[in-house]
Amino acid sequence: MGAESGVAGREQERVLDVIIVGGGPAGLTAGIYLARARMNALLVEKQSPGGAPAMTERIENYPGFPEGISGFELVDRMRRQAEGFGLRINPFNPLLRMEEDGEVKVLETEEGELRAYAVILATGMRPAKLGVPGEEEFHGRGVSYCATCDGAFFKDGVVAVVGGGNSAVEEALFLTRFARKVIIVHRRDRLRAGKILQERALAHPKMDFAWKKVVKEIRGKDRVEGLLLSDVEGGGEEELAVDGVFLYVGNLPNTEEVRGVVELDGRGFILTDTSLQTNVRGVFAAGDVRAGAVWQVAAAVGDGVRAALNAQFHVENLMGTAYI
Repeated sequence: MGAESGVAGREQERVLDVIIVGGGPAGLTAGIYLARARMNALLVEKQSPGGAPAMTERIENYPGFPEGISGFELVDRMRRQAEGFGLRINPFNPLLRMEEDGEVKVLETEEGELRAYAVILATGMRPAKLGVPGEEEFHGRGVSYCATCDGAFFKDGVVAVVGGGNSAVEEALFLTRFARKVIIVHRRDRLRAGKILQERALAHPKMDFAWKKVVKEIRGKDRVEGLLLSDVEGGGEEELAVDGVFLYVGNLPNTEEVRGVVELDGRGFILTDTSLQTNVRGVFAAGDVRAGAVWQVAAAVGDGVRAALNAQFHVENLMGTAYI
């Protein structure tokens, strides 16, 4: 691991140029640009760098990789590239809160206080909970939000995937490597995923579909044994025997630590202007956490570039060194 530990303690007495919060594609790209520009930048991340794409089995729509590439390999290349330019990455040091001290932004982390002239918030999203009985009780015992993490536990079993978007269908297809049957439970009568993913799923011999159904309860004893499904058109309820269930019913932004500091939309995503600056001067947002983002790796990379360039200009302008 090329990241330094204990960075916060050593940085307490001086002000950094830019702090990047979040180590997914947007944050790592911002780090590449800032480090290459020889800005005094630090990336803090509450987990290992990579973000959600690191748990994606295969990415096929990122330009330059006609055969596709694993999500982990793609973001690991980004990390190595950023560190190669000198970016310091301090994982396992989550942001607790942020406040202003004049032109300086103050970040409280678990390792201490960090100060910088600019901040890029690239904290991403996390899976939304379904909110039904049994979900919390069986989390880790048949309930999962990550097929690439847990799929191998269900070899030769029957699993359900709840959702019909790209993430749900991609992960359902991945699960066919292990399970003998994968059942997509979707509240509509057709999938919402891209056409290529739909075609693969509908043609796969291990895939089955429970159309116009919603999960009312996740049932079991020591672990998941089945689902109680309800027909959205009033056709009654039915039980579906499964060994596990993977939930892909939406995402929530990771913005709790900046709530009340930067302006959020009604769903909690960060509002920005065309320069990706928030309502707080010198604080930018990039990637999936930004309101209006399209939740694609290529788009997050573009956000990282814009946020980095604008953060750099902001800092240089404060110092009177900005290029005109």
